[in-house]
Amino acid sequence: MAGRLELGVPGQIMPPAAAAVKFAQRSEAEGFDAVWWPDHLMGWHPDSMWTPDLTPLAEHQPNPHVYFDPAVMMGVVGAATERIRVGVCVTDLIRRHPAMAAQTALTLDHVTQGRAIIGLGSGEQLNATPYGMPFDRPVARLDEGIDVMRLLMDADGPVDFEGRFHRLDKAVLGLRPFGATPPEIWTAAHGPRMLRLTGRKADGWLPTKLGPAEYGAALQTIRRSAEDERRDPDAITPGMLGYVLMGPDAETVQRLTEAPLVRALCVLLPAQVFRDLGVEGPYPDGSGFHDFIPTAIDRAESLRIIDAIPPAVVRHYAFCGTPDEVAEQVEEYVDQGLRHLVMWNITAFGDPSLARWSFGAMSELRKRLTE
Repeated sequence: MAGRLELGVPGQIMPPAAAAVKFAQRSEAEGFDAVWWPDHLMGWHPDSMWTPDLTPLAEHQPNPHVYFDPAVMMGVVGAATERIRVGVCVTDLIRRHPAMAAQTALTLDHVTQGRAIIGLGSGEQLNATPYGMPFDRPVARLDEGIDVMRLLMDADGPVDFEGRFHRLDKAVLGLRPFGATPPEIWTAAHGPRMLRLTGRKADGWLPTKLGPAEYGAALQTIRRSAEDERRDPDAITPGMLGYVLMGPDAETVQRLTEAPLVRALCVLLPAQVFRDLGVEGPYPDGSGFHDFIPTAIDRAESLRIIDAIPPAVVRHYAFCGTPDEVAEQVEEYVDQGLRHLVMWNITAFGDPSLARWSFGAMSELRKRLTE
């Protein structure tokens, strides 16, 4: 396997907060490189799916929308650890004004002594429109918002900015970075426009899982864009967020891919991905990314969505298999340039009784991939 692979793990998103700190400290002690939090007001699973017949988790958690604020948790964990990096995967500049996002990033930079990573994406409708926030031109808003953030983080005094979405008039952030440079900004890019934006403006790339060859081709697009801007393409960290679904044997893995909550996680995949896999998908004429609001989905629609996502789609979207098989799958991406993998363990969505086993398997997987 070429080069060292950094590995990140998901931070705990729900109470008790003290357990989230302990988990991060244990992850640091085990050798993981980063701990990451999602930024969600609303979870991906509809309430109408959150029933004992579809998931045993419904017996232990009242609803699927329990999420800590990632910035707060990054600060808490960053102050309680020494080496491990903390990140958000990802927030957006729709809910967080770029000036506030810049101040938060700089504050985290100090609290963690330079270990914070600010993951940014164009946003998801489920976190915007139900809360009265706009979801128009999300990529353009992100593009301009990064400029505003960097302007404020880099400026030594008041600055002006006149953009399509934002205006600054003698605005200032007096807080300076902890070290010589501002905290890193990584982008969750998939389409050509976002990939080019990553090359022009980002310090790292954090898409959800693509096919290995597709990942390599997208990375080349980023690097060409960086070179066009006279930036060092090797200074942009190629990352990826990958769901990990592991079992001790093939029969268990197959059963996990059939679990309703696991299949439902694929609802936000573009319609083209389903077509490429020979599947119509739940939104063949639209996109789950734009059309899926979990709290508006009734029981019949929940069951329809689950039925429209076969296990083969899960195997495309997640690293699936025994620990040895998952390690082999990850190594294909390292050969394509991957340097930082956030391993998002979703085994408990398929079978909560495997949660303890899967955490041990994740530790063994880390050793296999990094030693």
